[in-house]
Amino acid sequence: MLHIRDLANAIRALSMDAVQQAVSGHPGAPMGMADIASVLWREVMSYNPSNPRWVDRDRFVLSNGHASMLLYSVLHLSGYPLAMEEIKNFRQLGSRTAGHPEHDLNIGIETTTGPLGQGFATAVGMALAERLLAAEFNRAGHEIINHRTWVFLGDGCMMEGLSHEAASLAGTLGLGKLICVYDDNGISIDGEVKGWMADDTPKRFSAYGWQVIKDIDGHDAEAIQKALRRARANQTQPTLICARTVIGWGAPNKQGTKSTHGEALGADEIAATRAGLPWTYAPFVIPDEIRVAWDQRERGSRLEKAWKRRFNRYRKEFPTEAAEFTRRIQGDLPINWPNLRAAAFVAAAAVTSPQATRASSQVVLNAIGPGLSELLGGSADLTGSVNTFRKDSKAVTHDDAAGNYINYGVREFAMTAMMNGLALHGGFVPYAGTFLVFSDYARNAVRLAALMHQRVLLVYTHDSIGLGEDGPTHQPIEHLASLRAMPNLNLWRPCDAMETVVAWLAGIENTATPTALVFTRQALVQQSRSESQQAAIACGGYTLIEAPEHIKGEVPEAIVIATGSEVGPSAEAVRAVNAAGHRVRLVSMPSTEVFDAQDLRWRDSVLPAVVTRRLAVEAAASQSWWKYVGLQGRVLGIDRFGASGKAAELFKDYGLTATQIQTALESMLQN
Repeated sequence: MLHIRDLANAIRALSMDAVQQAVSGHPGAPMGMADIASVLWREVMSYNPSNPRWVDRDRFVLSNGHASMLLYSVLHLSGYPLAMEEIKNFRQLGSRTAGHPEHDLNIGIETTTGPLGQGFATAVGMALAERLLAAEFNRAGHEIINHRTWVFLGDGCMMEGLSHEAASLAGTLGLGKLICVYDDNGISIDGEVKGWMADDTPKRFSAYGWQVIKDIDGHDAEAIQKALRRARANQTQPTLICARTVIGWGAPNKQGTKSTHGEALGADEIAATRAGLPWTYAPFVIPDEIRVAWDQRERGSRLEKAWKRRFNRYRKEFPTEAAEFTRRIQGDLPINWPNLRAAAFVAAAAVTSPQATRASSQVVLNAIGPGLSELLGGSADLTGSVNTFRKDSKAVTHDDAAGNYINYGVREFAMTAMMNGLALHGGFVPYAGTFLVFSDYARNAVRLAALMHQRVLLVYTHDSIGLGEDGPTHQPIEHLASLRAMPNLNLWRPCDAMETVVAWLAGIENTATPTALVFTRQALVQQSRSESQQAAIACGGYTLIEAPEHIKGEVPEAIVIATGSEVGPSAEAVRAVNAAGHRVRLVSMPSTEVFDAQDLRWRDSVLPAVVTRRLAVEAAASQSWWKYVGLQGRVLGIDRFGASGKAAELFKDYGLTATQIQTALESMLQN
């Protein structure tokens, strides 16, 4: 008769064999957590390997992503469409079994992990999504949303500050369906962690408001099962299960040591491990009786069918809510989206006086927010400054989940990782704001949003020295260039209300790319446009001012390219130079990524290759502009840190006033 240990040993065998074949990887954590994984995936979690996208499935996040072979083994054994050939090709180019899990819902991988702590924080966002959807759509006797989020995490996740941020907010909000299992093996890459991690972890999480179940033997199936069931029973607090495990359990000469953490065991140690477990099968061979005992497809199909029956009853009684729920989960925009778009343009057109683009952003949110229920807002303790609270916003609290706004507190990193979790879960288009300079705190979560192709809207305000007296610590310089360097991230820096509305709509409609919306603190002049120019904003870069009518049609003598707050003074300079008889074009380029994605015909129509006199103007690092101006061009930017002072004085000191731009342009025209 099979024992649970035999099933866990299948994980151990696949993990050590795959790492050995790849000569790369981390066998220790998979071998140490195999017993816990066997109980969780076979006896506790609700999921269907035959349909990894079942909406009410439990979510599982392997936050200690270096233990990827644990997840790959479990997915393969439980019946997900992850073939043994993929296990054999662990860490090889083109394989679906990467060194750290990458988001691939078709085979059951909910999120990309690897940067420690991010899986944990992303899971907090998933648990928050479950709670919000349940509050919005569940009705008495009709629970169509009722699932849990499970997390495995290790010492590295606990040491990263991100986990502290996210754990604090999870406890504050009372996310009772979040259950984390801490692999307390006491070992990291450098050895025994007690030399650099002396925390009392249970007390820390208790202080966060969590239920803590401590001193669980991670190799005792009965103790594990009791702990998991106790965690499920408490729906008012998130739970941390502190499980004592032995890293590399089963490897007789290496278990409990740092050598099992990130190195293949070696042929001799694997042979000794096989003998000791015992596991008498050849590498990558799973006997039929163990494969049958692991297969969860039949159980998963029963669970999903039961849910479908519940949902069908719900749909009959609440057809409107059911249709809205289905639309939200599918990620489709509402049928009245064209009307919301039109309303946003009307609202933007009504702005005629100078206005900060952060305020223009709020105008757009007020126009579309009430009709877009999935638009979930928030801020990192800067709501009044970043203008993310719209007229229909209501804050979510511990006692009231019927809201659409998250006060993330001063937690930029956790905020962004949680937005990733909200987007991955489904049902929400999350946006939240902070100052652009603080995007540094969140950068790695922004990177994962881009890597996972998630529709996450990053609102960044106070975008330059124009924020004024707060000085160089708050004035972003290199941040625009840094974010533009990130693959699969669209950044918009609009110059007025009309460009702001286009930026927002582009971000909402783009389902495969996170979007950074970068706004000013200071008021900007509204630019005049024709209908064709207004339509051209969506191309990322377009001609805002053309040479005078009597010489229109001739090739411009020079082109000025500007973004955001620098479009206004550049327009003044271009008009002055053209009034003196020159032919200068002003290009507004709110999104270089979107412009670069246009076809060559459009790009050359805006920036003709024959025009080599080019001047780019942006109150930020010059680095990202040389590709547009070329060797004969010039960039008016800022390649030193800011200073404390009035915005107008700063722009003059840094050479970015209309007069100074005109002088630079005239100098270029003389050469």
